[in-house]
Amino acid sequence: MAPTADTHRFFRVRVTAITDLTPSFRRFTFGADDLAEYGDPGLDQRIKIVFPTADAGLDAMPTGEDWYTAWRELPESARPPFRTYTTRYVRNDAREVDVDMVAHEVSGPASEWIARAELGDEVLIFAPTTAHTGVSYGIDFVPPAQVDDILLAGDETAAPAIAAILEQLPRDARGTVVLEVPHEADTAYLPRHPGFDYRLHARGAERHAHLVASVTDAAARLAPAGRGADVEEIDIDTDILWEVPRTAKGGAALKSARLYAWLAGEASAIKALRRHLVTDRGVDRRAVAFMGYWRLGKAEV
Repeated sequence: MAPTADTHRFFRVRVTAITDLTPSFRRFTFGADDLAEYGDPGLDQRIKIVFPTADAGLDAMPTGEDWYTAWRELPESARPPFRTYTTRYVRNDAREVDVDMVAHEVSGPASEWIARAELGDEVLIFAPTTAHTGVSYGIDFVPPAQVDDILLAGDETAAPAIAAILEQLPRDARGTVVLEVPHEADTAYLPRHPGFDYRLHARGAERHAHLVASVTDAAARLAPAGRGADVEEIDIDTDILWEVPRTAKGGAALKSARLYAWLAGEASAIKALRRHLVTDRGVDRRAVAFMGYWRLGKAEV
């Protein structure tokens, strides 16, 4: 279901708790009276969080139905910045929502807010409402009804979405999860699923080295050998690296598959992994969802 004024809206929330889960993962609990209406479609549900800055406070954010167009029409200095996150937990009765964010050195408005946020600070969250029903196009984990193995892979920015997926998969699901994180202690962040093989690595001197090597090794076990289809080259400096295979009605593109892969994180690594799975290993591209969450040296919007 495409977002509408009834199914998605902005919630103005305040920080009610801050919990450091690992060196890199910080959980923010947000509260507001109207969070009883915050929807929870599940899995890797994407949301937008708007951060206030000294030049552009929350009141400057357009919140009408065509908010994004209105936001783009604002002078750049007057635009409140926003970034994409994953809903982790919703407690409608308590009017609370948890969002896990990556804490790292300050490099932009989001990381600055994460580093300095205090109880009572406010943000806007654009999210589904409880009126949302049916297909959510903010959920990118859309596997076939029958799949032998699932491959979940990404860097720390994908970890909250991977965690939500693992918690909600049935106990008889099986597969491999590959995650590259900044610190060894960050590997404790993911919940454990009995059917998954975990390949969790602290980042070394070369970014993506562990991620690419582990996915390549996992694909050799899980994917059929042979050359698949050539994939179109995407200029990750100018275009969005994002494809979630779906039917016209939003369901899974295939009824069954030997392997379903969900890849998310820094765009150059995800581009390489998608090419390896589809072109080198022969995985049906309709069974590969890939999301370039961010690009080194480039802001999201």
